[in-house]
Amino acid sequence: MPIKAFLFDLDGVIVDTAIYHYQAWKRLANELGFDISEEFNEQLKGVSRTDSLDLILAHGNLTLPDEEKAQLATQKNEWYLELVSRMTSDDILPGVAQFFSQVHKANLKTALGSVSKNAPLILERIGMSDVFDAVIDGNKISKGKPDPEVFTKGADELGVSPAECVVFEDAVAGVEAGKRGGMFVVGIGSPDVLTQADMVAPSLQELTVDEVLATSNR
Repeated sequence: MPIKAFLFDLDGVIVDTAIYHYQAWKRLANELGFDISEEFNEQLKGVSRTDSLDLILAHGNLTLPDEEKAQLATQKNEWYLELVSRMTSDDILPGVAQFFSQVHKANLKTALGSVSKNAPLILERIGMSDVFDAVIDGNKISKGKPDPEVFTKGADELGVSPAECVVFEDAVAGVEAGKRGGMFVVGIGSPDVLTQADMVAPSLQELTVDEVLATSNR
């Protein structure tokens, strides 16, 4: 079945806000009396805010009531928003603009599939609000990755079947979500980490649309 749509994760594929997430989570952990490393932070990539907080609290051997956890998640998000509100188009990762130019020339539909509730703000800050035919973010889903909901909803909004979609993901949970959704998945990062992906490249800069289509249509 020919590919009709490309679905993109946001963080790590189009921009890199991982450092901002890390700084905000680290600040929260420090205020709770412990620390998290950049290595630990890798586990949080592609994971929802609530699930990330649960992982952090477990790391610090803390158990808190839901009401306090909700307050902490809100506080972390406020710190994170302070950081991302300073983003500009300069924060778009190398090769993204050129790749999207090829995507549009190929008349492929596009969707964003991000578990972040802040995705619309980030798209606005970097000047990419009008690039996607559909935007599925954390406000539109009830299940985070690795559940495929964020990508299957994207396919639904685009009016295509999962088999007609290619997903671009940098996180293990996101790659699993794409595969569980029945889609061809391009991993952005290391093949040693993104072992479930159908093909892997270090970034969009190292890919062409023709190459992705040729591989996914085999």
